[in-house]
Amino acid sequence: MKLGSVLLLLVLAPVFSSCLLVLPLDCTELYNQDNNRPSGIYTIFPIGATSAVQVFQRRMDGSMNFYRPWDQYKMGFGNAAGEYWLGLENLFYMTLRKHYELLVDMEDFSGNKAFARYSSFSIDSEFDGYKLNVSGFTDGGAGDSLTYHSGQKFSTLDKDQDSARGNCARSYLGAFWYKECHYANPNGVYRWGADGTIYAVGVIWRHWKGYDYSLKSISMKIHPVQ
Repeated sequence: MKLGSVLLLLVLAPVFSSCLLVLPLDCTELYNQDNNRPSGIYTIFPIGATSAVQVFQRRMDGSMNFYRPWDQYKMGFGNAAGEYWLGLENLFYMTLRKHYELLVDMEDFSGNKAFARYSSFSIDSEFDGYKLNVSGFTDGGAGDSLTYHSGQKFSTLDKDQDSARGNCARSYLGAFWYKECHYANPNGVYRWGADGTIYAVGVIWRHWKGYDYSLKSISMKIHPVQ
């Protein structure tokens, strides 16, 4: 079995420290426990995970509502086999102890694909608003719509931490590391391609498709840099 073929199932609640010796933290540990395990969806406990590719955000079909309050973005929601958000607290602990790179994959409704890669990615603690730190852009055809958001705290409909006068999460019906307000809105309302009826409200990556096109799919995944 190839390690990369193991899919992850989100566990929303942190585990007690007394359990950490037996509960798998990530795909690598799961594989090492039993390398004859078939490919599939397994439970992991990502607090403290330090290896393997970890998908922390996925949009693909509009089956999940992403216009949610702070506590749900903190702890996570959804299903790893479909649309989901890993959780800011999990993401903070995962990037706390090791250097990670970020890959953002996306696809439009015509089957065209593009990506953006960043050589450094981490977020700060809840005390610091889960501030985003991202740099080292490499273009895979999508353009750079994320560096603009670096240094920003995370905002939701009920917790406004952006740099704008209003609440960007409410204005653009999503949740993200908004500034004034966004070049990227991956957690926006799922729409179907080109639609200019409501400006910049959708699953947006501005530098690839502009503000009036909502993507078919987008996923954000991190991998430790050796």
